[in-house]
Order: sequence, then C-alpha cells, then structure tokens
Amino acid sequence: MAEVKKKQEGRSLFRSTKIEITDGALIPEVGERSIFSAWNISFFGALTLIVILPLTSPDPFWKILRFLPDGIARTFQVTVISIVFALIIGLFVGLGRISRITIINRAATIYVEVIRGLPLLVQLFYIYYGMGFLSLPPLFSAVTAMAVCYGAYMGEIFRAGILSIPKGQMEAALALGMNRRQALRKVILPQTMRVILPPVGNEFIALLKDSSLVSIIAVSDLLRRGREFASITFQYFETYTMVALSYLVLTLFFSRLVGIMEARLERKSE
Repeated sequence: MAEVKKKQEGRSLFRSTKIEITDGALIPEVGERSIFSAWNISFFGALTLIVILPLTSPDPFWKILRFLPDGIARTFQVTVISIVFALIIGLFVGLGRISRITIINRAATIYVEVIRGLPLLVQLFYIYYGMGFLSLPPLFSAVTAMAVCYGAYMGEIFRAGILSIPKGQMEAALALGMNRRQALRKVILPQTMRVILPPVGNEFIALLKDSSLVSIIAVSDLLRRGREFASITFQYFETYTMVALSYLVLTLFFSRLVGIMEARLERKSE
C-alpha cells in the first residue's frame, strides 16, 4: 500500500508540473518588485547604455541614434498590424479546430500543420519573390507573411483557451435560452480572452523580434536602417550594438506591459 501511495503521489506531482517555454522575453512576475530583479537590470542597463554611449562617443553612436527612429517606427508598425490580423486569423482557425463540421475542422488543421512546418523566412520569400508576378509591395508582403505565420500559432492558443473553459459554462448558457453562437460570443470568448492573454503577449514579443526578418525584403525596419548605416560608415560593431540594445529595450518594455495587463485582469476576476 505504501508503494502504491508513493506512486500515486509521484504521478500527481508529475501532472502538476508545468514547463513553459517561450520565444519572447520572460514576462515579469506580478510580485517581483526587487530593484535588482533580472528585468530591471536588463531593461535599465540597456536604456542607460543607449543614453551614455552617444554622450561619451558622439561619433558614431549619436549619428546612429539619429538614423534609427524611423526604422523603429516601421518595426512597430509591421508588428502591430501583423498581430492584429494574426489574432483575427487565429480566432477563426481556433474555432475551426474545435468545429464539429469535418471539412472546416480538417481545413483548419491542415492550415496549422502546413504553416507551422514552414520557417517564417521561407514564407516571406515565397510571398514576396515566389509570388512576384503579383507585384506585391514589400510592406504588404511582410505583414501578410507574418500574419499568416503567427495566425497558425494564435489558432492553437485560441483552441486551447476555449477548451480550458469548463463545459458547464456552455451548458448553463444554453439552459438560459442562448444558442451555441450566442453562448460562444457572450460567455465563452470573454473568459477565453483572460486565459490567452499571457501566451498572446509572448507571441507579440516573439513577432516583434521576428519582424527583423522583413529587412531582407526591402522593408526599412530597425535592422535594415542599421544595415544601411553600417554599409555607409563600415562601423558594424557600433551600429549593431545600438540595434541590439534598441530591440532589447522594446521587447522588455512590452513584456512588462503584458505583465501589468495580466495582473489587472487577475484582480478583476477575483
């Protein structure tokens, strides 16, 4: 009996273990207030270097800093537009993945499997160069490729979020006279949004980093602006140092923002 009990305890401990891996920056814990936390050291360290380097060495760091802002704006533009369309695609794909209609379910599943099996860079090249006969603008191609790619990941996030809601919620809504569509829109999806916020935030940060790939198809994002400056001045180390620090500040800033939003949602749900 003792051995059986130990085995059961081991199994329950195994089931309760949660392993979480993300491509984005780590979202800070809600109660993490230490001045010397990893996030504070990383964020304020990078921000301090961005300020100090141009002051101590105006040439070339100050010139680089003046060269990058429009690239940062374009990076942010590509990221925001792509994540909006990825969320829309992901919602429909997630609903398709849980659909009882075989054709819709199979089509959504094939989309997820195919898109997640292709590197984002290949998708960018395919849409911009492979479909060159359509003469798609670089920005449109970049947003399309990133939205389609991340739409597949968002679809799985929406599917998991919807399935995490207890079945009794749907049954209660149906008992109140709602049809399945109304119950999904008014009861299930609002609760799903709270569940999926952390993974959606991680995907946004990962997409922000992956937006650097669009520089290959002539989109003047942060990385491409850095490459343009470096190709003119041949100051590669200084240029890419500022580019890397800029990306680090952006990703860490949004990771903190996602953590704040998550904390507020938790307080509202209590």
